[in-house]
Amino acid sequence: MSTPVADSTNRLAWLLEDLEIPGVRFAVLLSDDGLRIAHSRGVAKDDAERFAAAASGLRSLGKALGEFCGGPANTVRQNMTEYDEGMVMITAAGSGALLGVATTADVDVALVAHRMNELASRVGHEIGSAPRHGGR
Repeated sequence: MSTPVADSTNRLAWLLEDLEIPGVRFAVLLSDDGLRIAHSRGVAKDDAERFAAAASGLRSLGKALGEFCGGPANTVRQNMTEYDEGMVMITAAGSGALLGVATTADVDVALVAHRMNELASRVGHEIGSAPRHGGR
């Protein structure tokens, strides 16, 4: 991975600060179609963009498997994939947005999932709310 650098296109990175806990390598806020919206300090922009594209693909695979868990109307709540050196967790974060996290192997999964769900609710409210129009 490349070294994280300051990025003027990463204006929403502050939203991800709640996920800066032991065991979390980095977090990425992304669109459903795999575009990076924001990334935490632990990852460079290029790597965050690659992560966003891959996380979107993993999410799509989860949707395709949903029918095997009780019917075609099943929605994916969270994807969790475990590797030798850590985990990747992805959850919905509002209309058209996802939150992805990469962790170390010794992470507190329950704490990360809890923080992700709290943050997803806040992010979803902020970026998923309808535009406001002035009353005339």
